[in-house]
Amino acid sequence: MNDRNDSAEDTLDREILVSRIFDAPRELVWEAWTNPKHVERWWGPVGFTTTTEERDFKVGGIWKHVMRGPDGQEYPNKSVFTEIVKYQRIVYSHSGGRKGDPEIQFVSTWTFVDVGGKTRLTIRQLFKSAEERNHVVKNYGAIEGGKQTLERLSAYLKQMENHK
Repeated sequence: MNDRNDSAEDTLDREILVSRIFDAPRELVWEAWTNPKHVERWWGPVGFTTTTEERDFKVGGIWKHVMRGPDGQEYPNKSVFTEIVKYQRIVYSHSGGRKGDPEIQFVSTWTFVDVGGKTRLTIRQLFKSAEERNHVVKNYGAIEGGKQTLERLSAYLKQMENHK
């Protein structure tokens, strides 16, 4: 599935979009995303922790991690990086979900745009079907989870700025 070949009108019912502007330079936001020691500190919704089992940040590289919810539920995840454009874009094919549930698959595109020294970060998750997208929104709270993840990133970026 190549999301670049799909027009926006063809994919609206299959995608989740979450975006936020951070009061931080694009290079710092990129560092928070690409450095495993940073990403585990903010990845996931409020109350979640993330443990990286494997991470090879290059095209074709794999990122295996387990997210744990506040209730102790585990969410094993595997992503394969398909495109990396430094300071601009990260694309990966994702599979994972709640332990014991059917696997969820989507293509995730993260874009990093400089807006006058601040950074607009946009997450686009493209699913194979509207049903899969709706399942993730209803059963996993994916839209709110995305917003919470970016809120956690915002707080973490402030910590990074203060420790420079």
